[in-house]
Formats: sequence, structure tokens, C-alpha cells
Amino acid sequence: MDSFWDFFWFIISFFLLMAYLVVLFQILTDLFRDRSTSGVMKAVWVFFLIVFPLITSLVYLIARGQGMAERNMAAVKAAQASQEEYIRSVSSGAGSPADEIARAKALLDSGTITEAEYDALKAKALA
Repeated sequence: MDSFWDFFWFIISFFLLMAYLVVLFQILTDLFRDRSTSGVMKAVWVFFLIVFPLITSLVYLIARGQGMAERNMAAVKAAQASQEEYIRSVSSGAGSPADEIARAKALLDSGTITEAEYDALKAKALA
């Protein structure tokens, strides 16, 4: 690069390329996330994204942008609900205090633990 302006335009071009790639991957992700679109239509969209990338991207964003946002929000909410369910299952340990006491009682009845160990487990579950 011979001058500052060559470098400047290189940076601008590189930024635009990266921005386009982000948009392209968002479109492809949305396209395959959409269950209401048939496989043939998905193939048509992908074909036109390859042949006429800029025009097809703009048409996709204009025509399906609202649905794209809704599918993205639904995916985020599903991921958040799944994460919260996992956190609840891990943080609750073995289950409710009644479940833990019932398991400890079964161990006591089978002779696996002593009365003192049962009392300790019961106190721990109730704490």
C-alpha cells in the first residue's frame, strides 16, 4: 500500500466485507430455523444468495425481516428457558426436602445408614 488512502479504503472494504458476512450468516441461520418455509424455497433463497448476494440479501431483509426478528426472539427465549430449567435442576440438588427425607428413610429402613446419619440427613434437608 503506497499511501494512507489506499490503506483507508482497504480498511473500509474489509469492514464492509465482514458486515456482509455477518448479515449472510444471519440470513442463512434464519432460513434454516424457519420451519414454515419449504425445502425448495430454502434452496431457491440459497441459490440466489450465491448468484446475486447483495440484492438477495436486501430483498430477504425487506421481505422477511419481521419474521426473522420474531424467530430470533423465540430462539433466545427457548435458550433462556432451557438454561433456567437446567440451573433450577442443578441448584435444587437431589430434589425437594420431602424427597431427600424419603430417600434417607429408605436407606435407614434398608439398614444402609444409622439413625444418627438419618437424623443428620433429615436436618440437612430441612435446613
